[in-house]
This record gives sequence, C-alpha cells and structure tokens, in this order.
Amino acid sequence: MSHVVHPFIVPDRVEERSYQTSMAAGCIAFNTLLILPTGLGKTIIALRVAAEFVDKGKVLIMAPTKPLLDQHLDTFTNLMVGHSVCVISGTVAPEKRVGMVRDNDVIIATPQTVANDLEEGRYSMDAFSLVIFDEAHRGTGDYAYVKVSEYCNKGIRRVGMTASPGYNINHIKEVCVNLGLKRIDTRSEDDRDVAPYVHDTYVINLRLNLPEDLLDIIDLLKRQMNHYVGELIALRLMNPNRPPSRTHFLDIQRMLQMRLQGGEETALIYRGLALTAMCMKVYHAIMLAETQGVTPLKLYLKKIEDEAAQEKKGRSAKDIVSRKEYVQMRSIVDYTNVEHPKVSKIMSIVSKTLIDDPDSKVMVFTQYRDTCDMIVGKLSAINGAKVGKLVGQSGKGLKQKEQIEILDRLRSGELNVIVATSVGEEGLDISSTNAVIFYEPVPSEIRTIQRKGRTGRKNDGDVYVLIATGTMDEAAESTSRRKEETMRASLMRLNMELSTGHPIISDTSQSNLDFY
Repeated sequence: MSHVVHPFIVPDRVEERSYQTSMAAGCIAFNTLLILPTGLGKTIIALRVAAEFVDKGKVLIMAPTKPLLDQHLDTFTNLMVGHSVCVISGTVAPEKRVGMVRDNDVIIATPQTVANDLEEGRYSMDAFSLVIFDEAHRGTGDYAYVKVSEYCNKGIRRVGMTASPGYNINHIKEVCVNLGLKRIDTRSEDDRDVAPYVHDTYVINLRLNLPEDLLDIIDLLKRQMNHYVGELIALRLMNPNRPPSRTHFLDIQRMLQMRLQGGEETALIYRGLALTAMCMKVYHAIMLAETQGVTPLKLYLKKIEDEAAQEKKGRSAKDIVSRKEYVQMRSIVDYTNVEHPKVSKIMSIVSKTLIDDPDSKVMVFTQYRDTCDMIVGKLSAINGAKVGKLVGQSGKGLKQKEQIEILDRLRSGELNVIVATSVGEEGLDISSTNAVIFYEPVPSEIRTIQRKGRTGRKNDGDVYVLIATGTMDEAAESTSRRKEETMRASLMRLNMELSTGHPIISDTSQSNLDFY
C-alpha cells in the first residue's frame, strides 16, 4: 500500500487512492462540486486540497453540525503538520472567535457562525485562500452557505462536498451558482478507480402484511378523514380529482391563509382552515398506523387528546376526539396487543446478524423519535445486543457532545446496534456497519443514499428496507427509487459533458448555468 507524500501531511498515514488523487487535483485547479458516496474519503480529499492552499492563506472548512466539525478537527489535527487548527461555533464568544480566526491557519466552523461574524464585520475573507462547504447540497435559498459565499472574493478557491446533491438538475445548478462552483466531479461505487475500495451492498426489500387490528384502526381513521375531505370538497376548497395527502392539505391551507391576509375574513375561510387542520392531524395518525405501529400512534393520540382538553384552544382536536370513528378506533388501540409486523422483523434481523457474527454492527434508521425509543426498548431485550440511540438536539434529544459519545462507543465496540433518526444520515463518520435497516422507506433520494452509505465500506453489507404493503411505505419507496435513478442519470450526463472538456459553468457568467 502506498501513502500520500506531502510536506504538510503526516507520513505513512494517508493511503494513496487514485480516485482521491484525481478528485483532489481537480479541486485544487477549479472551483468544484465534489460528489462522492458516504465513507469513501471526502474529508481526506479536503485534507489534501487544504495542504496545497494553507501556505497561501487561511483555510475555512464549514459543516452544519458540531459532530461534523469535530470529525474534521480530528482529521486535520491528526494528519496535518506544521499548521494550527481550531473549531469555532456559536458557543464560542464573538471576541474569542476573532482571535481564533486571526491566530490559526485552518478554521473549522458552522456556516451560521461565519455568516454572522462576516455580517457584523468581525473579520473578512481577505486572508483566506480556500473555502470548503461540507454537505454542500444545503447551499440553496437563504442557507448560511450562500451568505458566506457572497463574501468570498474571486481569488478564493471553493470546494463543495456531498454524497448526494439531489435528483433535480435545477437544484444542482442552484447549489453551483450560489457557492460559486464551476465544475462537477463525481464518482460512484461502480467507477473503475473506486470499485477496489468498496464491498458489495445487497438491498433487500421486505414487504410485510398488516394484522387485522391495525387494518381496522386505519379503516376507521380513513373514514374520519374522508368526512372532513367530503366537507372541503362540498365547500369547493379541495380538488376532488387530487388524492388526499399532506402536500394537498398544506396547499389548501396556504391558499386559505392568502385569502385571509387579503381581507377575506369569512366563515368559509375559517371553516376551511379548521377542516385542513383536522385532515392533517388524522392523516398523520393514518401514517403512523400504517408505517410505524400502535405504540407511536398511542403517543400521538395522547397529544391530540391533551390538546382537546385545553379550554381556549384545541377546537380541531375537540372535533376529532368527539367523532364516533375516533372513539371506536381508540378502543381498538387501547385493547389490542398487536404491534406492527416491522417490530418482530427488525428483532429477527438484528438477532440473526449478531448470532452469525457477534462482532457485527447494525444501524437502524427511523423517521420518528417515538418509534426510535420503541425500537431501542425492543432491541435491548436481544441477547448480545448493546443498543444506543442517536437522535437530534430538539426537545429532549441528545446534545451534540452526547451524539459524539454514542459514535465513539460504537467505534470502540461498547455498542453494536445504533437506532438513529435523520441525524445519523448526514456526513457523520459512523463506523461501517454489517447491516443497515430502514424501518420505513423515505421519499428522499438524498436521505436514502446517505443511509445506504453506512454499510459496504469495510465488508459486504446488507440494506433491509421494511415496507408495509398497501400503505404510504410503497409510495415512499417508489418515489425514492425514481429520484435516485434520475439523479444518477443527471450526474452521468454531467460527467459525459465534463469528459468532453466543456465547462459546467461559463467563466464569464455564474448566473447563467448551461449544463446542456
């Protein structure tokens, strides 16, 4: 095995990989959007690019979360020599941040902190030679990456890094324009120079039939929602040819709020807003019953009932809990001992994985924190399972320091099963696992790709996707698959254009992207 040789990189520590060398060279020469699957060394490429620029000026590396900052800090402090490195975030006092930026060569920071400091004039970008945007797909709208980019002069080299830029070609264009990126360099696991460093990943879709009690619960909830939908249609506020969905209800709500803001304060508008609120609550309950299970549904129903108990609030909740369909449904929920079939399936997969190889590591993803808590409780009963939970900071979640501790415990072997919400998807250096389980498919190609990238790096890996038949799971799985195929086709087309030597973005106009 050969290693990278560079005066600013610790000798014999960084493996020489041809695709990383090629991608780093492109980033050194051009402002580049670098697209590389999770676990294949985007941070190492960032290190190699930074080593070329750090003597020309300061290097700024931005990432959206504290665990990601600490990951970059660990890489740079352990592998870069001869230069000082620091991390700054909103927890550091502004006056101290100014001194840290002045006194260090490599600054690792959250974009919000840098954007705020630049807007307040605490320091400028004049001393910087390189800016790296980690998780660059976030660089749209008014996200802080866009604000920081506006302060970068033309002489600063810019590099965006992501595992999944999104399926929409216009989204990719927007990221490039906003961050000043004029070239795209992408690799997949199938590329010839990447293939030696990845193992096979087997995606297994497991379709599960719902038990009778759950079907009865769902039927009663749908009947209740259809009552509200029928009234919306009768009031000519809802398109009868468009299926009920959260997006549809939100569209109706936005339209009604616009009419209200325009001065149309009528009983029709207020009734329409109440009906859409009730529809969204019941629709969410249906989704929980179909895709999550009785335990998360119970917790959600309790929230609706608590809201209904408030005297001055909760009119829509009061209407929901008073209807006969709700009362019938609630009695089934209270007395059934049936749980979603996904629960027993997930226990079976984890148990078999750990029996087959006691040194295995398993990652379970779910969208909802209540489901996460339920799964942790169930899996903790499995012999040999050492289960940890990885959730975000909001509410009673984990602080970022606690998230980092969970990941350290997984790496050390103190834990061998992690149940995670979306916080475990993006960028974090999670030890490669033997199996990844999607408790539910997600209708996002970005999140799906990030989840899959947690296995198949050090050994062959299995990805299990649990799909309840005849439910919203099927639509989510189909949407994600279609978007992922579209994204890969778009990137392949962009790669072909790159190989012909045509620039992705004109040198004369950043605002006029021409990918085709």
